[in-house]
Amino acid sequence: MKATLGTLDFSLLYDQENNALHCTINKAKGLKPMDHNGLSDPYVKLHLLPGASKANKLRTKTLRNTLNPVWSETLTYYGITDEDMVRKTLRISVCDEDKFRHNEFIGETRIPLKKLKPNQTKNFYNCLEKQLPIDKTDDKSLEERGRIMISLKYSSQKCGLVVGIIRCAHLAAMDANGFSDPYVKTYLKPDENKKSKHKTAVKKKTLNPEFNEEFFYEIKYAELSKKTLEVTVWDYDIGKSNDFIGGVSLGINANGERLKHWFDCLKNKDKKIERWHTLTNELPGSGFND
Repeated sequence: MKATLGTLDFSLLYDQENNALHCTINKAKGLKPMDHNGLSDPYVKLHLLPGASKANKLRTKTLRNTLNPVWSETLTYYGITDEDMVRKTLRISVCDEDKFRHNEFIGETRIPLKKLKPNQTKNFYNCLEKQLPIDKTDDKSLEERGRIMISLKYSSQKCGLVVGIIRCAHLAAMDANGFSDPYVKTYLKPDENKKSKHKTAVKKKTLNPEFNEEFFYEIKYAELSKKTLEVTVWDYDIGKSNDFIGGVSLGINANGERLKHWFDCLKNKDKKIERWHTLTNELPGSGFND
C-alpha cells in the first residue's frame, strides 16, 4: 500500500463574463508530515500550464504546525479566455514552508480546465499525487509573459483610432523583489516618421497594474486595414536599460483573437471593444528597443 500524501478540498469557478478563474482552497486532510516534530507548515500554490511559471503563480498563506490545514482562501486568475479553458491545466501543489531550507513539495493535483462549465462552481476532493513531470514539448519559443486588456474604437467623429490600455494581469516578474515596474508602449506601424509611439505611466512594484489610459491615432478609416498595432510591456529600471516583459500585435496580419479584435473594431465603428490578449516573449517588429 502506498503512503498517502493527503487529500485536498477545493472548488473552481470560471466567471466567463469577467474572464476570471476563481480557485477556492478550502482545506487539506492527513498531509504527510515533513518536519521533525511530525507536522508541516503547509501552503498551496497554483500554476496554469502551459505558461511561464513566474507570470502565473498564485499562493495561499502558510499555516503553521498542522497536517489538517484550513485555508478558506480564494485565489483569482484574471484575463482567462475561453481558449485557455480548452487548452490549459491548473496545477495545484501543496508544499511545506521551511525557514532554513528549500520549501518542500508534499503533493499535487491537476485539473484540465475543460472539465469546468462556465459560471458553475465545481467542488473537488482529490488525493494528492507525487510530482508529475511537466510536459516539455510545449513550444517554449512563445513563452507566455502575462495578459493585457486592450480596448479599440474607431471614432468617425474624430477620424481616428482610440486605443485603450486598461490593465495587465500576471506579468512575469523582472526585478529581484519578485515584482516589476511596468509601463506600456504602443506603435501604429508601418510608421515611417516614428511619430506613433505612445507610453503609459509607470506603475510601481506590481504584476497586475491598472493603467486606464487612452491614446489617439489620427488615421483615415480606409488606412486602418494596412496598419498593425504593436503593444509592448516593459519593466522600468533606473540607470539601466528597461527590460522587455512581453508584447502583442493586433492587425490584419495577426491571427486568432488578435485578428478578430482588429476585425471587430473595423466592423463596428464608434463602438469600444475590449479584449484580453496573451503577451508573449516575442518582440514584435525588428530593431525594437527603448
